[in-house]
Amino acid sequence: MRVIDLTQTISADMPVYPGTEPPNLQVANTYEKDGFRETQISFYSHTGTHMDAPFHLFGDRTKLEELPAAQFVGKALVIDCRDVEEGGIIGMERIEAVRELADQAEFLLFCTGWDANWGQETYFGAYPVVSMEICQYLLDSGKKGVGFDVIGIDPIADGGLTRHKMLLSQKDIVIIENLTNLDQIGGLFTFAALPLKYRDADGAPVRAVALLEE
Repeated sequence: MRVIDLTQTISADMPVYPGTEPPNLQVANTYEKDGFRETQISFYSHTGTHMDAPFHLFGDRTKLEELPAAQFVGKALVIDCRDVEEGGIIGMERIEAVRELADQAEFLLFCTGWDANWGQETYFGAYPVVSMEICQYLLDSGKKGVGFDVIGIDPIADGGLTRHKMLLSQKDIVIIENLTNLDQIGGLFTFAALPLKYRDADGAPVRAVALLEE
């Protein structure tokens, strides 16, 4: 089995959503003083490659820790959208082109190639986003989750978080953002994105991987 890491590394100088603070990784114990090293880590719950729970936007919806672990693992398909122009809309025709596989998948992961901008100001620019029709397909087909190699399912300019709200208000679906390396995968594969488990979780960083049969 081959394992491909789909996770961005958390660091003090990483991109964070506008308006939030970057992570703080401070050495708390040292080999010289304490005989071991330990790091005190502080970051927002939606830092780096992370997962949104319905509770992220709706106080009466499901918290991340309330979802079963099976929600975070399943059959996935990468939808290649690297030819979509900057600021473009990813339409339902992308799903229709691979409909049989898409219907089988429990997760759809959209590869825009935007992760090439990670660490640059352009990462916060006009990345492609999925259409509302695709959001409806995700709900109707009972997907466990949807993932992207951009900072959000909604455009940065959409303060109303239209797509987030459409998905998270209706189903126990998770949204995974800031993925990477999606261009290395084709066909159906096993996907796992395991979040930190803490009380009253609206979201959490994940270690996302693709498990490929040799």
